[in-house]
Amino acid sequence: MTSFLFAQSAAQQFTADVIFRNLLLATRWTILLSLIAFVGGGLFGFLIMLLRISPNKLLRLLSSVYVGFFQGTPLLLQLFLTFFGLSVLFNLNLSPWIAAAIALTTYTSAFLGDIWRGSVEAIPHGQWEAGTALGLPYFKQLRKIILPQAIQLSIPPTVGFAVQVIKGTSLASVIGFVELTRSAGAISNVTFKPFLVFSLAALIYFCLCFPLSLWSKRLERQFALKG
Repeated sequence: MTSFLFAQSAAQQFTADVIFRNLLLATRWTILLSLIAFVGGGLFGFLIMLLRISPNKLLRLLSSVYVGFFQGTPLLLQLFLTFFGLSVLFNLNLSPWIAAAIALTTYTSAFLGDIWRGSVEAIPHGQWEAGTALGLPYFKQLRKIILPQAIQLSIPPTVGFAVQVIKGTSLASVIGFVELTRSAGAISNVTFKPFLVFSLAALIYFCLCFPLSLWSKRLERQFALKG
């Protein structure tokens, strides 16, 4: 009885502003993991895009299998496979941080690679033919003619996908990575205020994602007007 009263008294000390401050501290890891996944996924995604549009059929096939796997399996499963699978297969002792970064980076690269591949393929084939007529080699055509146009097409969906990356970081909590969602669970267990804690966590996610969603829609309208 005494321990219950002590726990109840301690829980009352966690007011909404204290809980919110603690959640904000955990949010920095959500933001950092999102940045790592998006930058790393962008670099690998660019390589995937090049392979997807390559004249080489084998490279196109391999990159299609890569994209198909990461798009066709749940991110939660990918996190488990990275955290536990790499440890078993290669005898690696991965920390939750590294495992989450690897899983989210590969996941992001598959989607960004496909988004950018679609943007490149949306450019009229006549642009390639014009480059060929000018005597430009394949990669020079890509760099000088195709990519500048494809970048404009790809910006809105790329910004929109950033929202999915931020929300996807919440799944990293299942392998022990302490970000916003896992921190909210821990605080809820201590404060016995799950509705308040998770409502504040949802508010933080909303503040992170909603501006990106608005920006993505605004970019879509801008590029539609230019088109």
